[in-house]
Amino acid sequence: MAGPKPLPFFKRLPDAVRNHFIAMVGEFIGTFLFLFIAFAGTQVANTPQTTTGSQSTDLPQGPDPSQLMYISLCFGFSLAVNAWVFYRISGGLFNPAVTLALCLIGAVPFARGGFVFIAQMLGAMASAGVIAALFPGPLAVTTSLSGGTNLAQGVFIEMFLTAQLVFTIIMLAAEKHKSTFIAPIGIGLSLFIAELAGVYYTGGSLNPARSFGPCVANRSFPTEHWVYWVGPILGALLAAGFFWFIKSCEYETANPGQDFDDLEANVYKPEEDLRRPSISHGDPTLRVLSHVSEDRASAASPILGDRPDSPDSAHGQTTQH
Repeated sequence: MAGPKPLPFFKRLPDAVRNHFIAMVGEFIGTFLFLFIAFAGTQVANTPQTTTGSQSTDLPQGPDPSQLMYISLCFGFSLAVNAWVFYRISGGLFNPAVTLALCLIGAVPFARGGFVFIAQMLGAMASAGVIAALFPGPLAVTTSLSGGTNLAQGVFIEMFLTAQLVFTIIMLAAEKHKSTFIAPIGIGLSLFIAELAGVYYTGGSLNPARSFGPCVANRSFPTEHWVYWVGPILGALLAAGFFWFIKSCEYETANPGQDFDDLEANVYKPEEDLRRPSISHGDPTLRVLSHVSEDRASAASPILGDRPDSPDSAHGQTTQH
């Protein structure tokens, strides 16, 4: 199917400018959709129930498991779907903390990171504003410390939960492997379990844009708002630092072959690769092809085929009379 023709305006733009613009649009729309669904579910979950008759409210109320599950599912599923949709457009980041971590490990250029950061903040503000306009009642999607959580606890809860989410994204999406195409499922599940753990105590932000947008829509910033910047940023630094550590330790050689199919596993020889750093530290496909070429050096490779231009092939041999 033939695609649409490029707009004349875009033809005159430098490639870098055009690519940055497309990434910004993708991040804006993706962040908007991700948080729209998540905010909508949170708004529904936090809507006070109408009760009849008299009921004592003097007893301390604990977390409502169904409410926490509802919010966690909305955030996790919304991230999984929208990250999958926008992955090929902008990377499907939707989170300044994730953007920072990917910039630090070199997966995203800092210039691109700055552009998508702006788009993420605008998308979060737009999403919160639309939810405030569409749904009845006051906007109830802001993040705040509850359950007796103090500021230090809030920072560290946000830090560790964000680190878990960011490291999941790094290992499933930034580090390319055969399962990268289903990375959004793991990423969505990662946010889901993080929300289950943290939503009662901190609101489960893990995302400065997620906390900033509703504050703008409500025109009110709580005194602990800084927690939702410091915590996720520290989490991003922690995840990026741990990734650099295991990368410098060449983690690929610690448990190799996990991404192989049956064919590759049959020809993969880990004990030989450990003695060949130039092979074992490279791409697993190269390791497989190296063994195939060694085992069948005297015959035509069934993977590459019998090349006609090869001097050793049947096509390349000259018949002497």
